[in-house]
Amino acid sequence: MLQNRSSYPPQQSAVAPSLASSSEKSIPTSLTPSTLRTVATPRKVTIYDRNLNRRAPELSLAAFAFLFNEIVQYSQKNVKGIQEMETKLSEYGYHVGQRVLELTVIREIKSAKRETRVLGLLQFINTGIWKSIFGKPADALEKSKDQEDEYMIIDNDPIVNKYISVPREMSQLNCAAFQAGIVEAVMDGCQFPARVTAHSVPTDLFPLKTVFLVKLDPVVVERERYMR
Repeated sequence: MLQNRSSYPPQQSAVAPSLASSSEKSIPTSLTPSTLRTVATPRKVTIYDRNLNRRAPELSLAAFAFLFNEIVQYSQKNVKGIQEMETKLSEYGYHVGQRVLELTVIREIKSAKRETRVLGLLQFINTGIWKSIFGKPADALEKSKDQEDEYMIIDNDPIVNKYISVPREMSQLNCAAFQAGIVEAVMDGCQFPARVTAHSVPTDLFPLKTVFLVKLDPVVVERERYMR
């Protein structure tokens, strides 16, 4: 006698349980979601991770000489005369000076004071800034006897001129214009706008002697008179 198929109890697949059991067995206990952990990859250390208070020299003299020589050669290809060449080097130095001032302020933030007089700022440049960049202070700081708005920083042996061979047709070129740009950036950054230029004053004892002429803006001169 035939019976309705719907009355039969549902048959379970013989394959499904085996697949389920095999899939459960195939997952190791150590890799279950409750035990999985993300392994952090080590972050690459960059220059921004360095300690800003580090005072030891970070660049060898040979590396600096090679890099500056490349800057001079690159600048020489894009200028038409000595004056334009020195202006280019001064612009490069200006960018460096901005960053040097920022770094110096961060390092000396606890003990540094804001200079409000021209002489105090120039002494800071003559000793602190010069030494932090070139490893030694400048040789002298003088005020012009004839012009109220002129000061002179003297370096008897500028490091930027030591390893530069100037061609004969550009014998009047002074690559220390790069240093002049650094000084000008520091002056401007401290709210003492000025024009700084480098002038060769060779002597028998110091053939590379350079005078950095700092010509103050009239606003600075007027402020100095007011503060006397």
